[in-house]
This record gives sequence, structure tokens and C-alpha cells, in this order.
Amino acid sequence: MVDLTDYTGLITSEHNQRPKFMATVSALAQSMVDLQNVLGSLPGKFDLDAAEGDQLDSVGEWVGISRYVATPLTGVYFSFDTAGLGFDQGSWKGPCDPDSGITRLDDGTYRLVIRAKIGANHWDGTLGSSKAILDSIFSGGTFVFIQDNQDMSMTIGIAGTIPSAVFLALLAHGIIRLKPEGVRVNYMIVTSSDGAPIFGFDVENNLVSGFDVGAWGKPL
Repeated sequence: MVDLTDYTGLITSEHNQRPKFMATVSALAQSMVDLQNVLGSLPGKFDLDAAEGDQLDSVGEWVGISRYVATPLTGVYFSFDTAGLGFDQGSWKGPCDPDSGITRLDDGTYRLVIRAKIGANHWDGTLGSSKAILDSIFSGGTFVFIQDNQDMSMTIGIAGTIPSAVFLALLAHGIIRLKPEGVRVNYMIVTSSDGAPIFGFDVENNLVSGFDVGAWGKPL
């Protein structure tokens, strides 16, 4: 941070005892101090973890993805007595949101989409490198894995903590894309029980587990 004394402190003793002269120099130098401080704060304003509103839109434009979705995300508004749309899952309908669904992502969701796009831009298309990208997008107890079906198709599974309805809709609509060119996503499933792995045979881990532990996977 630049301070006014960085300038006034350079004035020699012959002049720094003159109030009017010091006031004139301070008035002229203050604008330069303010300008330097504003310019110095700009990188932080566009940091992905801190950017908001227009600044986040600028980051998204640079990365290559918009806040606005072409197809409205339906079935994502908060609702009582509807599984997957309760507290911490459904999205509140804003005063300008259409009844047909969300077309504009909020800052929190858009930040995750940008992070996914950054990962996709650097992805080499291998399953091994996809794990680091998925881990950077999904935090906490949500675990996403990709199964190569060895027939130019793959299955995406989501175990553990179930993401919000908006984020699941983004995955289902292919807005968050993590697949090699020419490979088909033929199935996308999410655990039906929050915090549980997906049910499966011959595997016991935090992603897939058997009877009494694993939960049925629901297609998106």
C-alpha cells in the first residue's frame, strides 16, 4: 500500500514546516496515492476465490464460460417435501428468475463452473489426471469418479454428500464437461442416500460399497 507520507516525507526541512506548501503538495499527491492503491488492489479483485459479480464475469470470459446457461435448469428451485430440493440443496427463486428454471448462475455456483472449465482447459484427457480436477471442484464429502467402460463410453458416479440441485443440473446438461472428444457419457449416477457410497459388488471403499453400506445410484 502506498501512503501519502511516501511523498511528503521527501520534502526537505527547508519547506516541510510551511503549512500551506505542505497542504498543496498533499492535495496534489493524494490523487496519485489513491490511484496506485486502486491499481494495486485490482489483481485481488479478479482472484477466482474472491471475485464477485462483474469481476467474476470477467474471469469467466477470460476462461471461456458464461454465467448464463442456454437451456434453463429445471427442477432446481427450493421446495418443501421434495427430495433433493430442501435446505442446502434447492436454489431460492430470485425476483427476476423465470418460472421455467434458472438461466443465470449465482456467484458460488459460477465460481465452481469456472474452476471446472479451467481444469478442462488443462486436461490431457486421461482418467488419472481427471481425479485432481474433480477433487478441485468437489470439496468436503462429495466424491466423483469416472469408470472407463472400454467401449468408447464412460460412466460418471457421484458418491458421498449429494451436491446441490443446481450443480447436478449443470452436470446433467453437460455444462461441466470432463470427457475426452469422441467418448460418450452413457450413464451418470448419484447416490440416493446423502453421505453414502453407491451400491456395487466386489468393491468396498468410499465410492462403491456392498450391502448395508452402499445406496442405490439414481440416474441424472
